Amino acid sequence: MNIAQLLKAKGRAVTTARPNVKMLDIITSLATKRIGAILIVGEKGGLAGIISERDVIQALAKSGEGIFEDTVSEHMTRDVVTCQESTTIDEMMELMTQGRFRHVPVIEDGALVGIISIGDVVKNH
Repeated sequence: MNIAQLLKAKGRAVTTARPNVKMLDIITSLATKRIGAILIVGEKGGLAGIISERDVIQALAKSGEGIFEDTVSEHMTRDVVTCQESTTIDEMMELMTQGRFRHVPVIEDGALVGIISIGDVVKNH
């Protein structure tokens, strides 16, 4: 099975935000939508970063509650590892294990087409 098949079954919905969104709004979205990460996109829709629950915890540990008024661009992960629809589930498991992350954006022909979580991978393995 590959990522294209997984996306066909689970859907391609992705929660995104702009780099200038306040951290409090990001945290609220993570909690209310019960998701683990939000993709950060630039003005032209290109992937600029990702903010995960882990990023939020690290920011809180480093800077305290003052992060709530910071923009997400101050705390997001900028070097985002991505995959393609042709990536296999086994390749995805290895990528996530080696990188120690739980969310991978799917990019096809330069466009964001989905996101895969470790839960998606385990469920379909």
